[in-house]
Amino acid sequence: GNICVVASTVGEMAVSSEEKVYNVVLKQAALVNRQLRSSGELDVKPDLVLPGTLSLLSEAYDRCGEVCAEYAKTFYLGTLLMTPERRRAIWAIYVWCRRTDELVDGPNASHITPTALDRWESRLEDVFQGRPFDMLDAALSDTVAKFPVDIQPFRDMIEGMRMDLKKSRYKNFDELYLYCYYVAGTVGLMSVPVMGIAPGSQATTESVYNAALALGIANQLTNILRDVGEDARRGRVYL
Repeated sequence: GNICVVASTVGEMAVSSEEKVYNVVLKQAALVNRQLRSSGELDVKPDLVLPGTLSLLSEAYDRCGEVCAEYAKTFYLGTLLMTPERRRAIWAIYVWCRRTDELVDGPNASHITPTALDRWESRLEDVFQGRPFDMLDAALSDTVAKFPVDIQPFRDMIEGMRMDLKKSRYKNFDELYLYCYYVAGTVGLMSVPVMGIAPGSQATTESVYNAALALGIANQLTNILRDVGEDARRGRVYL
């Protein structure tokens, strides 16, 4: 397709937000395609059983399910339609996203600094390396070991939180689109490797990722419209 460009403030030609995000989508789709080629279907690795860890892991996933049921009731009901291992993985991803969002939107948000987000990102790296910090991290660590989930969308969500700390107004849709990708489109990219693509589907992996991305961005734009008054009172104007 055509590469969209926008003029940057210094007069250079810069790649648009949609193009930047599309490049991420292509990379995510390529990762899953490699997995599909090597195994024939999205691989779910068996539980890694160490003495005493399986019950702890089960407890960790159950706790993630409880958090999901409490704070995202309709989303939780949707997860009950999934197979048990996929459902648990989605719960673990949801809880990480919620905890990340709470850093800038929760009760302690006024005390959060960029350094705190850097520490959270460092902790994310540990999760992906199999070094969870707490019980909820352990569920995500197990999930990313079992499913072909990539770290990039998680990093990008933290980048969206950094944007929220330093930016409260968006001058144009290009800026807003990038923000929506960071805080919501990323969730779609995290979820596809877990939810999978039906073996008989004629859809390309790339088109599935694009649909997941579009759904995430649409959800965020809807949230912005719903909360426009509340956000304005807090000094945040997204439109």
